[in-house]
Amino acid sequence: MKQFTFVLMLFVLFSCKEETKQIQSTLENTKVSGPVFGTSFSVIYNSEINYTKEFDSLFAVVNQSMSTYIPDSDISKLNRNETIVMDKHFVKVFSASKKIYKATEGAFDPTIGDVVNAWSFGADKNKFLTDSTTIENLMRFVGFDRVMMIDNNVNKQPQTYIEFNAIAKGYGVDVIADFLKHKNITNYLVEIGGEIRASGRNVEKETPWRVGLDEPRFDGEQSVLKGITLSNVGMATSGTYRKFKTDDNGNRYAHIINTKTGYPTKTNILSVSVIAKDCMTADGYATAFQAMGIEKVTEFLKSHPELKAFLVFENDKQEFETLSINNFPEQ
Repeated sequence: MKQFTFVLMLFVLFSCKEETKQIQSTLENTKVSGPVFGTSFSVIYNSEINYTKEFDSLFAVVNQSMSTYIPDSDISKLNRNETIVMDKHFVKVFSASKKIYKATEGAFDPTIGDVVNAWSFGADKNKFLTDSTTIENLMRFVGFDRVMMIDNNVNKQPQTYIEFNAIAKGYGVDVIADFLKHKNITNYLVEIGGEIRASGRNVEKETPWRVGLDEPRFDGEQSVLKGITLSNVGMATSGTYRKFKTDDNGNRYAHIINTKTGYPTKTNILSVSVIAKDCMTADGYATAFQAMGIEKVTEFLKSHPELKAFLVFENDKQEFETLSINNFPEQ
């Protein structure tokens, strides 16, 4: 009987050690990073399995669907008016873009791409602005309301150019986040070029996920304005302080093109960070809010409590000011 008890104790002790090892191993995060979409990505998640190959495959699929930088991508073929059936990724982004287009009354418009290229802000570096006639001619084909999708086929004017560069990066974040979710991984932080989606908490550090908001700087350097906590949301930031043009009077014009005029937006907004249920939604609205201006954004968000925003802008004294709307996290 004593021998049996001794063996049982050894078994229990061994089992406890094994269980402790398993618990300790799950407290370590896996970190994967690399280049993607013309920028970089970072994924931190609570699992022992390295999904680098799976991430790369997903990025390749999204790129092949919506990258205007790839000549044989689906969207490039569409812009050449080739007949093509769009995949599920294109359909999801198209649908989300329609909703944001309507909600913002066209401030977010994926058909503005050719005008963006004319100002040398977009994918086609060989295009450049010549005169007002160039913009007027291109603006004749701008208007996402005239682009339809029927049975995964896009119906548009032959001259209309479509790009989702202002929302596809956020969608790429969601693709990776959804992949991890399907693998039953609930604690993760996915980031692509500053766009983020967070779930759960940082198990390794036993803390909530902490992310930093960049301080707007015109010298090309990078510093953190403040840190905030995120969980189960997506966040995207649109900044004008890195890509802008300056006229003879010193006025700065953002790379965000006014979809009504076709000209870069003259704005005092330096950056807009938006928190939404997913990163794609946050990405689209962050772009739209840059073009809308502070007053319109403030009014818009009164009827959209599901969106939180943090704006950094320059006042009349050329001093930085900030504005938090809809309970954007203070820390």
